[in-house]
Amino acid sequence: MRQLLQLTLDLFDPAPPEDPPAPPSPAASPTTTPVASAPAEPLDAVLAPATFHHPQASRQAVLGGTFVAYEFKRARRRSIGFSVGPEGLTVTAPKWVPLGEVDAAVQAKAAWILSKLDAARERHERIESARIAWRDGAAFPFLGEQVIVVLDPRGGAGATLNTDAQALPGVPRLTLHVALPHPAGPAQIRDAVQAWLMRQAKRLFTERLDHYAPQLGVQWRKLVLSNAGTRWGTAHSDGTIRLNWRLIHFRLPVIDYVVAHELSHLRVMDHSPRFWDTVATVVPQYQQLRGQLRDEALPPW
Repeated sequence: MRQLLQLTLDLFDPAPPEDPPAPPSPAASPTTTPVASAPAEPLDAVLAPATFHHPQASRQAVLGGTFVAYEFKRARRRSIGFSVGPEGLTVTAPKWVPLGEVDAAVQAKAAWILSKLDAARERHERIESARIAWRDGAAFPFLGEQVIVVLDPRGGAGATLNTDAQALPGVPRLTLHVALPHPAGPAQIRDAVQAWLMRQAKRLFTERLDHYAPQLGVQWRKLVLSNAGTRWGTAHSDGTIRLNWRLIHFRLPVIDYVVAHELSHLRVMDHSPRFWDTVATVVPQYQQLRGQLRDEALPPW
């Protein structure tokens, strides 16, 4: 029996295409050295604090005047690979590639590395600034709009969303009245808001799956809400769709992209050009929405 396949949509962009190994060089690059070795850069560059430093850094380089300490790994692969994630730069090379070639490849990729590191740092700072302090008056996004938490012990049970159609421009018009006393702690408030958001997510995701499945000619069988840290959704060949409830923070077009992405996997179980052509039949602007999904994500609660 054909094994069931499961495709995932990752929070972070995949690693860039691999570059072939640089031509052999007789000696290591003068601007890239092992962390533990005597530095070949000017002393002031070495002593300066690292601009970018991976927690598992084992090598370092000066790229365009910027000091980068990166994680270096050996692996069974054909060429040198580069990836930039939340922790920094990781370089992976085949076991047979000399360190001099690794150094040269890092220098050749300097512009791409620095641009991705800058983008990762900006994203991290934006995410940290968006962390929510759970209290009366806290704000959180719901379908792309800011919602203000109002502790209202007279409101009965659960939470109720109120809309102020007369709100001034720039002032949130949505308030979520949570049936908790004013001394309620942050964990109580967070859990109450999350429970409300998950109910909204279940309802909306079901509606959007029913909307796009007929257009794609597929049938989904089960929706599961997930709390994954780095995956927005998965599709299983038995028709099970798993969607991260935190998608409810985004505008509807972004949610629709993820829904269409996972449903498209019920037709094409890979990320080939045919898969992306399938997504584009129902969400033609998927590339722009994919970028928004990456750039506007909130930190985990």
